Amino acid sequence: MTNPTLRFSGRVKNYVKYRPGYPTGVIDTFAKECGLTPNSAVADIGSGTGILSELFLKNGNRVFGIEPNCEMREAGEQLLGKYPGFTSVNGTAEATALTDCSVDFVTAGQAFHWFDREAARKEFGRILKPNGWVALIWNERLTETSPFLRAYEDLLQQYGTDYVAVDHRNVDTDAITAFFAPQPFTLRKFENRQIFDADGLKGRLLSSSYTPEPGHPNHRPMLDALRKLFDKHQIDGKVSFDYATLLYLAGYSVSLKRDGLEAILSGPLGKATPPCTIPSNTAIRSSASLACFVPGIFSHNCFITSSARAGSCKVC
Repeated sequence: MTNPTLRFSGRVKNYVKYRPGYPTGVIDTFAKECGLTPNSAVADIGSGTGILSELFLKNGNRVFGIEPNCEMREAGEQLLGKYPGFTSVNGTAEATALTDCSVDFVTAGQAFHWFDREAARKEFGRILKPNGWVALIWNERLTETSPFLRAYEDLLQQYGTDYVAVDHRNVDTDAITAFFAPQPFTLRKFENRQIFDADGLKGRLLSSSYTPEPGHPNHRPMLDALRKLFDKHQIDGKVSFDYATLLYLAGYSVSLKRDGLEAILSGPLGKATPPCTIPSNTAIRSSASLACFVPGIFSHNCFITSSARAGSCKVC
């Protein structure tokens, strides 16, 4: 498989113009279920041209767009430079270059299937504040809602260079469950749609990293087949792409240990590696069978083991 970092370098213009955005209900869900406020800091991993980042920037959030592909990152900088809360970062899911415990949310839109999952899991744990959240988001193109979409899927199967191998749907429920373990995740679904004329449909196709580029022997046959497909299924010169926007959410988890002190924050992401002071208003809940509850040792209530000694509560 081609280096994921380089796959979109020649597709930036089409990506900017023809890729779908995300429903505004995504932000509403973050606010209602995860406590998102305009003061929340967001690390958007694999931010690309900034489609997901802009949702949060419009909400007033500070957003770190983490993107390793130079061309995609530069396009994002041009599109989002008008937002004072945007910071562009040359980084990856596995090495974001952000400081420890610096963000409230980690998001990945149309990107998680490219990550080294175990390395990304550790990195997310490092950069998230206690009680933070991780969100994985996809606009999943529906393939059975119309004859046109069934035929478009067949076209990708026939002409795509490695479509089957890199399809994000290869990241199934088991993989997401394993990433967020031991806590269950929440899945929210939203309807989404794009309407294309013939040129728009061509641009949407060519924005995908698995379609053959100019010079490839399948490039021209693919475009000819696409035109026939459009002519057959268009209504008033337009065709429709239907999506289910899938939002997977889980809270942050970290075991806290320091000189025999142990406390557990509820959530899924396991042990964090850096020092990270827990704010005095942090709500900490037991997610394991612990020996006893001793209030007052820390500046907030913690579930801790009976061997714990007084001291500051830090991740280490």
